[in-house]
Amino acid sequence: MATTITMPQLGETVTEGTVAQWLKSVGDSVDKYEDFVEVSTDKVNAGVPSPVTGTIRELLVKEGETVATGTPIAVIDEAGAAKTALTAAPAATAASAAAAAPVAAAPPAPAVSSPNGAPAAAGVESESALRGASPAVRRLAREHRIDIRAIKGSGSNGRVTADDVLAAVTAAPSAAVTRTSTYAQPIPGSTVTLTQARRIIAERMVESKRTAPHAWSMVEIDVTDVWSWRVREKDRFERESGYKLTLLPFFIRAVVESLAAFPLMNARFVPASGSGQPSIYVNGEVNIGIAIGLATNLVVPVIRRADKLSIKGIALAAGELIEKARKGKLGVDDLAGGTFTVNNNGANGSWASAPIINGGQAGIVTMEAVVKKVVVRDDDSLAIRRMMNSCLSLDHRVVDGYVASGFLADLKQRLERMGPQGDL
Repeated sequence: MATTITMPQLGETVTEGTVAQWLKSVGDSVDKYEDFVEVSTDKVNAGVPSPVTGTIRELLVKEGETVATGTPIAVIDEAGAAKTALTAAPAATAASAAAAAPVAAAPPAPAVSSPNGAPAAAGVESESALRGASPAVRRLAREHRIDIRAIKGSGSNGRVTADDVLAAVTAAPSAAVTRTSTYAQPIPGSTVTLTQARRIIAERMVESKRTAPHAWSMVEIDVTDVWSWRVREKDRFERESGYKLTLLPFFIRAVVESLAAFPLMNARFVPASGSGQPSIYVNGEVNIGIAIGLATNLVVPVIRRADKLSIKGIALAAGELIEKARKGKLGVDDLAGGTFTVNNNGANGSWASAPIINGGQAGIVTMEAVVKKVVVRDDDSLAIRRMMNSCLSLDHRVVDGYVASGFLADLKQRLERMGPQGDL
């Protein structure tokens, strides 16, 4: 029996995907749950597992081609089913086979060796090493321009891991890195070719600005007490969890409480379709995306049901997602379903910004840099306090200034009431 595989929907608002790399060719066998194609969106490259064990009959979409979700991309003959003659349409089959030729994770570099000095394997062993690595590991190798076939894998059955790739970068940077200008390592006076992810990011940002009428507002927040609370807890938290305790989980906790008070900020605009009228959908879940800037692109993994988590729970969830993002190990589920986004611009020293809204959401709020300032207190005394701006960009189709300013004022009050004592 033949099974047709369609382009998956990699996220609630994603309507298309790009075949970044076929991991199997026509005639290859594939096991159930084994990745056979790598699909790219603006946020992630994800391996798509086969739902059946069998043999690849046809590959219907070429590498680099973008198609709508639900579009057939491959046909797999299930194991044990009658073989389908591939000679019925030789021209079409030949075209499919040509489109299916796997692309190496990086241009071969003859001088590249693995961290232990072993030369690159050839032939069958090279292809085996290439396919043994996960899509995230292959993407990491491409970003660092490492020939993954030259690396001796430390994983099970010689599988190349992310740590193996990073070790290769450290061990032989001069041999592994070419002079190609890339987004991660741009060369002055050269042209940077956009990766698939960067191209889609550019398109999504333009689409967001074009379709959602942006407005923004800002408040200044006294975070002195919550800062003191964080300082008191950070050493113990890092010792027990292995993650650093930043101001982010405190901020997110205040955000989800303010979203409960202003649920329209946790909504999305639904355009008219057919004879239906446009509407606003108020999300039932509070799933907070956290914007993380990487060397090659921006990712927004999601803390699901953040309103059900304590500050400690949010800190653990955020720490895990940030670690996975930096290691290139985020999966599709990590990036799907966000309803509101928090952006920690202050980590890079920014004190005011107007971020672009993540598509399908009503707003994005920032944490700007925390700075010491002399402020006038309510009793007219002067004091040195830790102050932070917070900027909110909003979709004016969903909320007006009254709701947005109310949300920001509520967020300010909640943060200023936090600490210096409390339980995480």
